[in-house]
Amino acid sequence: MTDEMRAKVEKVMKNLERNKMKPYFCENREEAQALVKTLIKKGETISCGGSKTLDETGIYQIINSPDYNFLDRSAPGMTRPEVEEVYRQTFRADTFFMSTNALTENGELYNVDGNSNRVAALLYGPKSVIVVCGINKIVKNIDEAIKRVKTIAAPQNTIRLGIETPCGKTGECVSLRKENPELCDGCHGDTRICCNYVVSAQQRHIDRIKVIIIGEEYGY
Repeated sequence: MTDEMRAKVEKVMKNLERNKMKPYFCENREEAQALVKTLIKKGETISCGGSKTLDETGIYQIINSPDYNFLDRSAPGMTRPEVEEVYRQTFRADTFFMSTNALTENGELYNVDGNSNRVAALLYGPKSVIVVCGINKIVKNIDEAIKRVKTIAAPQNTIRLGIETPCGKTGECVSLRKENPELCDGCHGDTRICCNYVVSAQQRHIDRIKVIIIGEEYGY
């Protein structure tokens, strides 16, 4: 990690703390795995949002183990009503894991969801939320966060999910073809994944949200 990036991380962590979110820094995924094990207790009820980062860092494999009561929406044979029930049970979870679409230098989380079970749990419900984020997701401000979702996160996630959207084919949101696109401009198909836009700034519940920044690149 460059000195410039290290300085950015320090700024982000200071501003996360100002925004009443608990920041952590790990040099690599092995350190992050060790940290996660200290933040959760055996027997806890745990859930997570869909996340390439959690998979790539090995954290998904930790929480989806017999040591914890993992609410698994991806278990083989799950029906749609059963998946929906897992979403509802997640609100009573001890800990919810997710990544973030972008993390600003001002210590803000920016997330855009389609189904929105992920941002719902971020906002309310689980006692603790642990956000795992690679340094590739750090951006200067909300404007850059919006651009990152429209050019990186959304296109890549539609491919990951096997959903056909214009951005999955072209690599960017159709709204960027406009001269002055609005935040919520985009495609209008039934497969659109950008439906709800959430900025997490200063929190009322101190340290409920914990942000683990890893000094490597993970996810979209």
